[in-house]
Amino acid sequence: MSSRVLVLGAGSVGTFVGGRLAVAGAEVTFVGRPRILDAISESGLRLTDLDGKDDTVAPGRFRVATAPDDVDSADLVLVAVKSAATAEAVRELSAAIRPGTVVVSLQNGIGNDSVIREILPHCVVLAGMVMFNVVQQGPGRFHRGTEGSVAVTDDPALAPFLDTFDRAELGLRRHRDLRPVQWAKLLLNLNNPINALSGLPLRAELAERDYRRCLALAQREALAVLRRARIETARLTPLPPRLMARTLTVPDRLFARMAGKVLAIDPTARSSMADDLALGRKTEIMWLCGEIVGLGAMVGVATPVNERLVELVVAAEQGGRRDWSGAALLEQLRQAGGRGGAAGAPIGS
Repeated sequence: MSSRVLVLGAGSVGTFVGGRLAVAGAEVTFVGRPRILDAISESGLRLTDLDGKDDTVAPGRFRVATAPDDVDSADLVLVAVKSAATAEAVRELSAAIRPGTVVVSLQNGIGNDSVIREILPHCVVLAGMVMFNVVQQGPGRFHRGTEGSVAVTDDPALAPFLDTFDRAELGLRRHRDLRPVQWAKLLLNLNNPINALSGLPLRAELAERDYRRCLALAQREALAVLRRARIETARLTPLPPRLMARTLTVPDRLFARMAGKVLAIDPTARSSMADDLALGRKTEIMWLCGEIVGLGAMVGVATPVNERLVELVVAAEQGGRRDWSGAALLEQLRQAGGRGGAAGAPIGS
């Protein structure tokens, strides 16, 4: 019997992951906005990636709904809504979901699984993360633009779904504790606001030293906060996080030689935050840089660089600038660091 999967939040990531599971034979229902649901209902799904994979899923092989109307039949629920919408979206499940249903958060940020677990205490709620970038390239077409897997907290309740994930070629990686992976991914995702403010594709942005210097400032500040909070991070890149933050600042040619895999990105790929700004939506800035700012306040470490990135993205949400050059953005962050003291310095020092 095939797994019945409900994808709550059929954006680019949720639709790609759910689509791959449909390719593997799962019975998938997508819950999301009419903009995407109408398109995939008409055209079906085309799922491609930077490695050359190209699969199609006909409209008759999945269901769509603007509200979760078939929750009681789901074996697996994948929550892929934006972090700000987590509580509201999950409450729609609470009246109908069966006790013991496996619910996996595939969201950015830290702690969405805790929000879900509080609302659905009788379900098996697991933290997860999608470690790759997905770009919508047209009606029904979703493209994986970077390398990566799906990471999840390991639990015996996942056993019925492992074969389906294997057939879907999503690279499911199970971890005893996902928090170090989530914090390491957050460090990488500090590039999301920089990419969104640059107006460039990811590969073009990361190829420019000044943008990488911006990311290095944000990461160094975040690492100081995590060090004070005694939070360990996993290693997701060829270099450990502290060494990667230093490597980001080297000249372009040297960076390409030292960290060439970082630039192994489809030339069309952009951050999800850039997509949100383009569509006039609220971003997840408070679940990225905002996490660092909040934790810094708790442990007494100043975070002026991340605070400034929050300010610039909020301004962009309201129609502000989204075409910063690397030099201009770097000056903004350096000035912020100067006003707030040395980036990552203890508050009051």
